[in-house]
Amino acid sequence: MPDRQIRLQKYEWTLGELLDGGGFGRVYIASSPEVEVPAVAKLVPKAPGAERELLFVDLGDARNVVPALDSGELDDDYVLVMERAEKSLRRHLAERGKLGEADAAAVLRDVVATLEDLDGRVVHRDLKPENVLLLKGRWCLADFGISRYAEATTAEDTRKFAMTPPYAAPEQWRWERVTAATDMYSLGIMAYEMLAGIRPFLGPEFREQHLHELPATLQDVSGPIASLVNECLHKHPGSRPRASSVARRLEAAGRPPLRPGLERLQQANHDAVIQRGEAQTRASQAETTRERQERLFDDARRSLTSIGHELESALLDVAPSIVRGAGGGALWMLQLGNAVLRLSEARPQYPSPGRMPFEVVAYAAVTLEAPGAHGYRGRGHSLWYCDAEEAGLFSWYEMAFMRMAFSGPVTPVAPFALSPDQGASAIAKGVDVTQLAWSLRPLAPGELDEFISRWGNWMASAYEGNWAHPTQLPEEQVLRNWRGA
Repeated sequence: MPDRQIRLQKYEWTLGELLDGGGFGRVYIASSPEVEVPAVAKLVPKAPGAERELLFVDLGDARNVVPALDSGELDDDYVLVMERAEKSLRRHLAERGKLGEADAAAVLRDVVATLEDLDGRVVHRDLKPENVLLLKGRWCLADFGISRYAEATTAEDTRKFAMTPPYAAPEQWRWERVTAATDMYSLGIMAYEMLAGIRPFLGPEFREQHLHELPATLQDVSGPIASLVNECLHKHPGSRPRASSVARRLEAAGRPPLRPGLERLQQANHDAVIQRGEAQTRASQAETTRERQERLFDDARRSLTSIGHELESALLDVAPSIVRGAGGGALWMLQLGNAVLRLSEARPQYPSPGRMPFEVVAYAAVTLEAPGAHGYRGRGHSLWYCDAEEAGLFSWYEMAFMRMAFSGPVTPVAPFALSPDQGASAIAKGVDVTQLAWSLRPLAPGELDEFISRWGNWMASAYEGNWAHPTQLPEEQVLRNWRGA
C-alpha cells in the first residue's frame, strides 16, 4: 500500500509500513518533518458505544510511559502517534528465553514505577509483554485506555479485545470492577513468565485456571521474589500488594543476603504466602460454584414458571369453572369440586446429593389430592431440574416414587414425590426400600401435550370420585434412562 498522508492535532504525518495488524488496532511506521524521533501511529477503530475520551487518557507526569507525540481522528479510526520503541518485552523474551532474577527485577522495577505513579488514578487493564516496550533504556508501558475503550463498546467483536486471557485477573473473568489490583495480578503473570520461561497458566481453559488453580512453584528463584510473585497472583484483589509495596520489596531483593538468624523467618513468610494463596483459591472455587448454582436456579425458576403457566392455561381453557388459588409455597392451586391440583414453587438443591449420578439444582412437585376409596388421598410426582441425560445440559424432569412391596402399610398418597435428598437412594445403584414408580420424563415448555393430558385426565377422575390406589406399582416399566445408571 502506498504511503498515506494524514493531518492530526499538531503535525502532518506520513504513514508507511504496517508493523502490526493484530489485537485492537493497526500500527504503522509514522514520520513527520517536524518531529525528529522515530514514531509509530496506532489506528483504533471507532467502536459503537465507546467514547473518544476513554481512549485518550491523561497520565500526567507518570514515569516510564511511552510518550504520545500527537493524536487525532480519521473517518473510521482514532489515531495515537507515539515514539517508536526499540523492542517489546515479548520480543525480548523470545530472544532471551527466561530471564535471570536480576534482569527480571529490573524490568519489574520500571513497570512498577509506572503503576505506583498511577495508583488510584488509572488502571491499565491489559498489562502484558506486548505492551511493555524498551525505550531509551527503560521498560515503558503503552496502550493505556485501549482496554477500557474496548470494554465500553457495545460490539461483541470489539469487546473480545477488552482483556487478554493469559493475563486476565479473576475479577475480569467475573466481569467485576477492575482496580489497581487487577494490574498487579497481570504483573505477577509477567513476572512468573520472565522467571520461569512459561506462563503460570497455559490454557486453553484460562477462566477455570485463573479462578481455581494455583501456579506451579517457581524453581531456582529466591524466597523474597517467589513470595512477591505469589502474592501478586492471589485470587482476591484485596490480598495483592500495592505497587508501592512491590517497589520497596524489589529494591530490598537486590540487597545483600539476610543475617543467618532471619532466614527461618523469611522462609516462614514464604510458606505463609503460599498457604494464603491456597486458601483464596479454595474460596474462589466456592464463590464460582455458588454463582453458577444461583444462575442455574434462576433458570430453573423461569422454566418451571413457563411449564406451570402452560399446564394451568390448558386446564382452565377446557374447565373455566376451576377455582384458582396460590400461596403456601405453591405457584398455583387449581380446585374442581374436591379435587385439588397443586404445583409447588422451585426450591434450590445445594449441594446435589453425593449418591446421585447426575447434578440436581432445584426441585418441585405436582400433586393431586381428593378423597378416594379405602383412605386413598391422591398422588404426587417429583420435578427435578437436573442434567440427567447429558452432563451440563439441564432441564426439568418428572418422576414418581413408591415403597417396595411388603415394606410396610400402603401409603395414602401413591405414587409420591420426594426431594433429591429423599429420593437419591432410588436413583443410585443398588436395592433400596424406596424405588422409582415412573421413569424420568423430560419436560420442556412447548412440548407438554402428554404431560398436560395425563394430569387433566387424572383431575377429571379425582373430581368424578373414580379415585383409588393404583392397582399396581410401578404403573409402567421403569427404565433407568439417565447417565451413570
